[in-house]
Amino acid sequence: MDATTGTVIMILCYVFGTGLMIAEAFMPGFGVAGISGIILEIIAIVLTGTRYGLLWGLIGTFGVLLFAGVAVFISYRSAMKGRLSKSPLVLKGAEKSVSSAPDLKSWLNKEGAAVTALRPAGFIEIDGTRLNASTSGEFLEKGAAVRVSGAEGDHLVVRKL
Repeated sequence: MDATTGTVIMILCYVFGTGLMIAEAFMPGFGVAGISGIILEIIAIVLTGTRYGLLWGLIGTFGVLLFAGVAVFISYRSAMKGRLSKSPLVLKGAEKSVSSAPDLKSWLNKEGAAVTALRPAGFIEIDGTRLNASTSGEFLEKGAAVRVSGAEGDHLVVRKL
């Protein structure tokens, strides 16, 4: 293998390995992308170390880690405050819950229906508003008619009608 081909392979391993590790940062769990990225980075570091010496291999390792860290930081910041936060990819269509409202007592004695099964916690809907709720230990099926009997912390306590 001539010098140009070896250098191109080394650079491609760095680039694709870093890209796969960044992609893995946004996927749940640890899978094929992360393992493949780590393997490509190790190959690139070994190629750099054998071709240019151990010091350059360490510098390449530090550079990859720094680049991946900056890329993840920028992506995370964009997801929280930037353009990506306005994207449909970031829970834009998620329903808002009123359960964090300071005055849950205003829902007392109102009737609604279980949106999810309450085992014993889940969601109910009253007058088109989705709310966090729980029972006193009983299990209620989805669609069961409920009445709010109390409020505890950040959720309502309901009982079956």
